[in-house]
Amino acid sequence: MAMKLWDKGYTVDAKIDEFTVGNDRVLDLSLAPFDILGTIAHITMLESVGLLSREDLAALLPELKSLYRQAVAGDFVIEDGIEDVHSQVELMLTRKLGDIGKKVHTGRSRNDQVLVDLKLFVRARIEETVGRVDSLFRTLQQASEKYKDVLIPGYTHLQVAMPSSFGLWFGAYAESLVDDLTVMKAAWDVVNLNPLGSAAGYGSSAPLDRTMTTRLLGFDDLDYNSVYSQMTRGKMERTVAFAYSSVAETVGRLAVDGCMFSSQNFGFIHLPDSLTTGSSIMPHKKNPDVFELVRAHCNKIQGVPATIRMICGNLPSGYFRDMQLLKEVFFPIFKEMDDCLDIVEYAVKGMEVASDLMSDPKYKLAFSVEEVNHLVGEGVPFRDAYRRVADSIREGTFEYHGELKHTHEGSIGNLCNDRIAARKEKVLAGFGFRKVSEAVSGLVD
Repeated sequence: MAMKLWDKGYTVDAKIDEFTVGNDRVLDLSLAPFDILGTIAHITMLESVGLLSREDLAALLPELKSLYRQAVAGDFVIEDGIEDVHSQVELMLTRKLGDIGKKVHTGRSRNDQVLVDLKLFVRARIEETVGRVDSLFRTLQQASEKYKDVLIPGYTHLQVAMPSSFGLWFGAYAESLVDDLTVMKAAWDVVNLNPLGSAAGYGSSAPLDRTMTTRLLGFDDLDYNSVYSQMTRGKMERTVAFAYSSVAETVGRLAVDGCMFSSQNFGFIHLPDSLTTGSSIMPHKKNPDVFELVRAHCNKIQGVPATIRMICGNLPSGYFRDMQLLKEVFFPIFKEMDDCLDIVEYAVKGMEVASDLMSDPKYKLAFSVEEVNHLVGEGVPFRDAYRRVADSIREGTFEYHGELKHTHEGSIGNLCNDRIAARKEKVLAGFGFRKVSEAVSGLVD
């Protein structure tokens, strides 16, 4: 049985139908629980404004809650010939309840329906990713504290520059994740606005209570203007993809360091055999494929915002079918990023760090700035001290016998991990995950 919410009694050419539906039936399975949540909120509102009887609402709610549990369990199916998740939900209600099931679309368009589905879906996925980012943050900070006294050379231009430490290195990526969470929080703020009731982009003559559905679904506020509400399609996805690309940039860069630092030329970290792969021809090879694949995945994720912009960047106001293609490039980033976060945390926990690296003579010149600062402390003007040390390096007589005394905030001797953690907690507190959880529970329990 074919079903389309826009059916007007004529038959669409099969080739046109196949092409226009595309992959929606597969991709929409991810939206099923959220489509049902939106419908529960919508019909609850319809009853409150007199567009649905109390008896009809009482019949619909148990069926929708049952469908929700089915969708969460992964047992929801979009049948052959059914165009999308919206059509499938309405069909199942109509099969069970007859004409009552046909009433749930009152005051809605598929346009605002898919928008609310997407926002609820993205909201849930952001919460999952934020949890993983927080977990990786904690692992990196633990490593930072554990190895804070183990020195490594720092580089600029890939040339030995100044002393660094594993504490500084691990901690740098932890703090980078805090900035990424700040960007993710901005994306959350864009997502957590209610589009339901904007219909096809021009509102409805039905006396809808959009404030009520906003409260029921746990949104912070509305996308008020109906035209703009539709214009957020594409913009919302691009904003979220940019936030994910920010996380991907941090994780991908850590993976690059992992590849480089584990090579024999550096030898800063060692990956246990169980975390590496081998070569089919070279018996000695132990390859950091985990980090290489993470690097590739993260580069791929960073390209998604540009792809979304190319799909939607020249569209005028209103809805266009071009937007259907957004799901194909947008949906994969969530699992891809979450998988990368999981495996990088696993690798960080398993890696071993080298000790006493800085005693190697090839790193001696990394202490040149320390010697300059030592001379400045004895009253030598900085420029004269710089020249004196430079001359000793050129003549091959440079020696440094002092102790590292880095005390300022964020230096080797004062990592400020506690302050960074406090800032991270402040960002996390702004997401409002509990409010959302309570709203969802209120609809389905």
